Amino acid sequence: MSSSNDERSVDDAILDAAAELIVHLGLRRTQLSEIARRAGVSRPTVYRRWPDVRAVIGALLTREVLAAQAEVAPAGDDRESLVASVVEMAVRLRDHPVLSSLLESDADALLEYVVHRLGTSQRGALAVLGTAVERGQAHGSIRAGDPNQLAVMVLLITQSTVQSHRMVAQLLPEEAWRRELAIALNGYLAP
Repeated sequence: MSSSNDERSVDDAILDAAAELIVHLGLRRTQLSEIARRAGVSRPTVYRRWPDVRAVIGALLTREVLAAQAEVAPAGDDRESLVASVVEMAVRLRDHPVLSSLLESDADALLEYVVHRLGTSQRGALAVLGTAVERGQAHGSIRAGDPNQLAVMVLLITQSTVQSHRMVAQLLPEEAWRRELAIALNGYLAP
């Protein structure tokens, strides 16, 4: 096995351990020493990669969001394909064990990654969305406008819908939640 594969597997072991701890203990009780112990590595090994638990969590969120994004690509170049993929991505992230745990018990921890700065995963999502919007515009099913600006609004609409899901779950059951998010996105993007 090459050195880069060894590094990747150590990184994944650390991030997997962090995910397990967040789901079972919550972010507040997750400590770097316990992440290292569960990953089977030393604390200095973790510190060489990330300076603190927050940095580990940022890397974990990026890994999980980018992995989900890679699995959910638009099936075509039209608006409906883009919207369907965004809704599926929203469901996957909303139901993701780590993100769900953070939204339920440590929502303040997500503020840094959702409110205060654009992270790597959000920038990656914006690049994919911008390209998909351009394809939809060329297809004629997405309205004119700066594709990157439209992508930003799609991200904001979807992100806020995911974050607020639990608050309105009794008022907006699963099927309705999916349908209404799709209607909102289709309405925003329609020519």
